[in-house]
Amino acid sequence: MKGYHNKPKETEETMLDGWLRTGDIVRYNEDGFLFVTDRLKELIKVKGFQVAPAELEELIRAFPAVEEAAVIGIPHPNHGEVPRAYVVPKKDTSLVPDELDKFVASKVANYKRLSGGIEVVDAIPKTPSGKILRRQLKVMHQQQGR
Repeated sequence: MKGYHNKPKETEETMLDGWLRTGDIVRYNEDGFLFVTDRLKELIKVKGFQVAPAELEELIRAFPAVEEAAVIGIPHPNHGEVPRAYVVPKKDTSLVPDELDKFVASKVANYKRLSGGIEVVDAIPKTPSGKILRRQLKVMHQQQGR
């Protein structure tokens, strides 16, 4: 890639010494396969620590009563941001947010806990390709006056 058409600033921010910086966060498994796990822009900064929403979403989806999950960072006066989860329950199940909160808290470091709360929703907003529309969740949070 030579750059973005008529966008020198974006090209300069993305290209470095001939390398394209995608902003993807990846990991390799023991067999050498590469997995995209998150986006740098989506990281939640809690007290100087970085929290990957995808990591928490995967953990939340492992909870038996959860069908889908999305995590965003919401403003916090002392910590910068804290994680907040939006969850869609599985059909014919009873999802108790306090139980989910305890489940997550038992498996993560304190700064990764869902300190911003858990909201049960009917659906997670997504793009046509299935990506979570985190901006819509942030707007929804702001509109609720929180």
